[in-house]
Amino acid sequence: SSAVAGSQAQVAQANATLANARASYERQQQLFQQKFISQAALDRATAEFRAAEAVARAARAGAGQSSAISSYTVITAPFSGVVSARHVEMGETVTPGKPLMTGFDPKDMRVIANIPQYKLAEVKNAPRVAVEIPSLNKWIDATGITVLPAADTATHSIKVRIDLPTNLEGVIPGMFARAHFSVGSARKLIIPTRAVVRRSEVTAVYVVYPSKVSLRQIRLGVANARGQVEVLAGLDAGDIIALEPIKAGIYAKSAANPAVK
Repeated sequence: SSAVAGSQAQVAQANATLANARASYERQQQLFQQKFISQAALDRATAEFRAAEAVARAARAGAGQSSAISSYTVITAPFSGVVSARHVEMGETVTPGKPLMTGFDPKDMRVIANIPQYKLAEVKNAPRVAVEIPSLNKWIDATGITVLPAADTATHSIKVRIDLPTNLEGVIPGMFARAHFSVGSARKLIIPTRAVVRRSEVTAVYVVYPSKVSLRQIRLGVANARGQVEVLAGLDAGDIIALEPIKAGIYAKSAANPAVK
């Protein structure tokens, strides 16, 4: 700024005056030793040198104060990231402690979840945690989990911090998320829900054979949040099903009723 530049110019001028006064003082000392000048002349040179030193010290102190004041106009964030909100406007007066802006680091995202106290032991032993972002239709495998050592006396729940991978596209602070803890395991036959055909009271899938496509009725269990559903009966492991039932139905009808030539 102009104030800092002016202070630096004053320091340069004071240093030049000090150098001249020092040289004059040293010459006067030599002349006094050779009895060419009086004691009064040497005293004047000494006083001018001391005064120049004081002016130089004052100029340097003023320059340091100007630099310190100028540094208050530059706000440096404690981390690299993205500004998500600005709490003040240009020219507004602020006081120490008032927040200026809110930011976040895309490389350090996490999910905060509340779990019931009676689930604490299962969550601590959970080998895997998956985070669902419903608005993005995205599932993310967590990289770590931290159970905070405090419980809420009102809700009888405990906060859990779930660490996410770095540089997640589309994920921003404040988004709603679901945490899925794997607290057990079981062998189940699951298929994508988009492969299921529902006609009146019939639930079926198109099974693909080497030479044909056939509609087979099945019995379903509980669906999960990943777009999959458990098959209780009607399919065996290794059966090939059509993931696009509309196209499979068209193909099955065309194969059953070949065109007459």
